[in-house]
Formats: sequence, C-alpha cells, structure tokens
Amino acid sequence: MSNFRLSAFGILSLALLPLTAADAAVLGPDAAVCGANNSSAVLVKVNGLKSRAGAVRARTFPGSNPKSWFDKKMALKRTEVRVPASGPIEICMTVPKPGGYVVDIRHDANGDGKTDKSDGAGASGNPDISLFSFLLGKKPPASKVVVQVGTGVTTINVLVKYVQGGSFKPVQVSSR
Repeated sequence: MSNFRLSAFGILSLALLPLTAADAAVLGPDAAVCGANNSSAVLVKVNGLKSRAGAVRARTFPGSNPKSWFDKKMALKRTEVRVPASGPIEICMTVPKPGGYVVDIRHDANGDGKTDKSDGAGASGNPDISLFSFLLGKKPPASKVVVQVGTGVTTINVLVKYVQGGSFKPVQVSSR
C-alpha cells in the first residue's frame, strides 16, 4: 500500500509542476492539428513583439500568386489570438494541401482591431521591406517568402517588425 501512495504522490507532484516554454500551448482553432502532425499545416512561431498587449493575426495565402499575397480578400485562412501574458506565441494554421504558401503576421498592439502606426508586421522568410515599398504594394520575391509545406507540420519563425523612420525594423525589447 505504501508503494501506491508514493506513486500517487509522485504523479500528483508532476502534475503540479509549472509548465515550461516547451510545454506551452499552441494557439488557434487548428492547434490540435499541429499536435497530431497528420495534416498539412504551418506552425508559426512569432518573435519580436514589443509588448504583451493586444492580439496577433496570422494569415495564409497561396504561394503561386504574388498578387494575392497580403490581400485580405485573398487569404486562405485568418486566425486571430489574444497575446498571452507569457511564453512563446505559436499559432497553428492548416493549409488545403501540400504546396507553397505565404504567411503574414500583424501585431495589433493596442487591440483596437484596426491597422495603425503602433502595430507590427512580419511575413514568412522575414523579408526586409521599406515603408515606401509597402505603401506602393511592392511584394518581396517568392524565393524569400514562399514556404513549402508538405504533409505534416512545417514550422516557421516570423520576426515582427515595427515602423521606425522609413522602414520596418525589429524592436529591441528590454528583458525587464
């Protein structure tokens, strides 16, 4: 009987341990798909947020049509999540089938649901883009932003950048 108590106590102790970053929950309505790893999906690891406020929006676009990239009417999928207070920000998004896709991210820093100068943005491949190019609708090259997704989960890192001067740049986030 004492062995049972020790085992039950050990199990209970493990259940009460705090979650580590590796155990953090994947966000979005497709989160279970990324855990199962049996459908075509993109796991977007979002980095470089200037704050833990607001929401993050992720969208996928067909990689074969540059005119569709970053056009809200052409998005295949749109997922918006509140920024968690801590831990990594990982959003799972299914895609219709294996192939090339472009992903964009927007950090709605003030959470007002509108795009404004306080917001940050990023895309698959982390392209460098000036504010002038963005305003003119100039798209980055496919070789930079198209992600090849197979059957299973393809993980990408997207660095969110904010308008600073005449270009989008990463924000130096303090460690406080």
